[in-house]
Amino acid sequence: CGEETALIKSIEGQMGQPRQRPPYPVNKGLWGCPTSINNVETFANVPIIISEGARKYKEIGVPGNRGTKIFSLVGKIKNTGLVEVPLGTTIHKVVYDIGGGSPDKTKIKAIQTGGPSGGCIPENMFDLHIDYESLSEVGSIMGSGGMIVMDDNTCMVDVARYFTNFLQEESCGKCSTCREGTQQMNNILDKITKGYGENEDIELLQELGQVIKDASMCGLGQTASNPVLATLRYFMKEYENHIVKKKCDAGVCREIVSSLCQYTCPIGTEASVYTALIAQGKFNEALEIIKKDNPLSSALSRVCNHPCENKCQAGQGDDPIAIRNLKRFATDYGLKNNLMTEVQNSVEPKGIKVAIVGSGPAGLACGFSLSQMGYEATIFEKESVEGGMLALGIPEYRLPRNILKADIDYVKSAGVRIKTNSALGTDFNMDDLFKQDFKAIFIATGAYKSLKMRIPNEDIDGVIPGMNLLKDINLGKPVQIGKKIGIIGGGNSAVDAARSVLRLEKPESVTIFYRRTIDEMPAYKEEIEDALLEGIRIEFLTAPKKLVAKNDKLSACEFMRMRMGNVDESGRKRPIPIEGSEFTVELDTLIVSISESPDTSCLEKEKIELTKWETIQVNPETFETNRYGVFAGGDVVTGPNTVVDAVASGKIAAQSINQYLNGEEIKRDYSLTRPSIYPEPIELTEEEAENLLTAKRPKPKQLSLDKRNNNFHEVELALTKEQAVQEAKRCLRCELETEDGKQFMKELKESVKETEEV
Repeated sequence: CGEETALIKSIEGQMGQPRQRPPYPVNKGLWGCPTSINNVETFANVPIIISEGARKYKEIGVPGNRGTKIFSLVGKIKNTGLVEVPLGTTIHKVVYDIGGGSPDKTKIKAIQTGGPSGGCIPENMFDLHIDYESLSEVGSIMGSGGMIVMDDNTCMVDVARYFTNFLQEESCGKCSTCREGTQQMNNILDKITKGYGENEDIELLQELGQVIKDASMCGLGQTASNPVLATLRYFMKEYENHIVKKKCDAGVCREIVSSLCQYTCPIGTEASVYTALIAQGKFNEALEIIKKDNPLSSALSRVCNHPCENKCQAGQGDDPIAIRNLKRFATDYGLKNNLMTEVQNSVEPKGIKVAIVGSGPAGLACGFSLSQMGYEATIFEKESVEGGMLALGIPEYRLPRNILKADIDYVKSAGVRIKTNSALGTDFNMDDLFKQDFKAIFIATGAYKSLKMRIPNEDIDGVIPGMNLLKDINLGKPVQIGKKIGIIGGGNSAVDAARSVLRLEKPESVTIFYRRTIDEMPAYKEEIEDALLEGIRIEFLTAPKKLVAKNDKLSACEFMRMRMGNVDESGRKRPIPIEGSEFTVELDTLIVSISESPDTSCLEKEKIELTKWETIQVNPETFETNRYGVFAGGDVVTGPNTVVDAVASGKIAAQSINQYLNGEEIKRDYSLTRPSIYPEPIELTEEEAENLLTAKRPKPKQLSLDKRNNNFHEVELALTKEQAVQEAKRCLRCELETEDGKQFMKELKESVKETEEV
């Protein structure tokens, strides 16, 4: 190939440039003589073939690709290093059996083979056999034997940009297609990763990549477009997200992301801003930043799944910033100082009514947003209490009712009306609402129906759906439970159910049975730790097989042991039953909390289209249903999801409803993530800076174990003022690394310099 002819020229003392072929080096190479240009790895096979014979050698590998191949396995993988396998081995075997799979819970996304000129192969193609032809067919190469494993924290557009930048610097420049083509590809990719790409760029990259591939003289140019063409082929969605949605799925592209905490927050809370303000002791200002994007800030400061912390850059080498705890400090400060009681609406009332069905987080957020736009929002709630899942599905030891009430009162102060004991399908229907002059409807009825296990005797006395249990406890209804209690499931509702029954009366045993390991358990880590601390047992790799009844009442449950199999679509290893591993556990109460689904029976006559999962079918961008003027969001659309995602759907739906009522095109508006203000960085003394280098994430105080008996008092307490300020100072202020942030710092320094001169 071209690189090797360039090497020959260099050995001859000439400029190392490729030349057109033929003649090939095997006919006319070094100093005009036939030349073998095979690599050392190829030569290493020759003695084995001579000593063992060709027939023996052909037993290794597959037809057309005999022998073994050495790969350098690196990247997001447990076991890195050199790996020698027979040609024809699958990528799956190399990555998961030899490499050990992902080193953490992050799902593996792709693998790049062949070095910088190789293509990226998606995880769903890992059954591909590793040989020269197979790799070429999918847009990659064997190359130098490099294998880079990538996970969901890898941006494929940025990968293409990185390797294209490397290859354009390696181009010798003799042929213009490679010299100029790789530069143009790099420029386009750079523009896309900064959030300024256009739809036309995708077609241009494809055309440019193919021209470079076809017209370049040497192997470098002929393969230089592989990273771009392969990522376009298999990861087109990521390119489209960068261009259309200004979104980098992996959170890598700095000019799109700004600060990862704000970027990963579904409602765009400016965590780095309020953290910086807390560090300066400006608690009022921090609270205003929080409230600006979050009408349920007190509740979310306790029950949010804090995706911001999972991506926090400070957590790369140390503990992530305690962002949720800082939010709680600020909101608790606001509650104590009476700063969260009323909303000042500056928009003139429009006199247009919008109906919202369901007072959970999605409904409350939608109503709040619409009220701030000047609409008359009325929420219809089926139950006797306000708050939906926040009030009925979350125990009070996690979310005290006075805290939830404060948030709901805050929403009401914006002008939102809530009517309880008003059920869709029973007390009214959608036609009734439209006749009452409601111009649009938002459905946010949640997902309260516990799924069944589908095992024998599931409906006998003593088996309780987990959501029913939590709902009855939160409504103050009597709950009949026994002494030997089992809970099936591994999510938050299962852990909540276990910790709740522990508080009702002292049972003999409370055990959670989960079919996977603790690494796959979807419940929040802190909730699992608290459950174990309180004395709840968790049996992992255990699944129910059948229930045993005595006098039509539960007496025991037969379980099976499980083992972890291959990774499934969720990115987790699939549990597989171990034959002959059955065992029986005596139980008089079994709480089933494997998951929930929406109860859409209230929509039977409403002509609303549903999915096969019995959720409402919507346009995922705008939350429009198939019925004109009707929108939906929250768990009734997604199935059981996080509180903050429900709030986000309510806010987005409010924007869509506003466009609908104004006769505008209903579409989602996207923009680059940026903070509304840039607080000045704090100045640290030398001693403070040294202390911060060793400072650790603070642990909030918790209610002692003996004070948790027979009550639902809040377990986790707030940070102290000193803890909050110290923790806020650990923030790295990622938003200052963008071009806008750097410009702010430049202007700040100039301003300081001018002040000093004056």
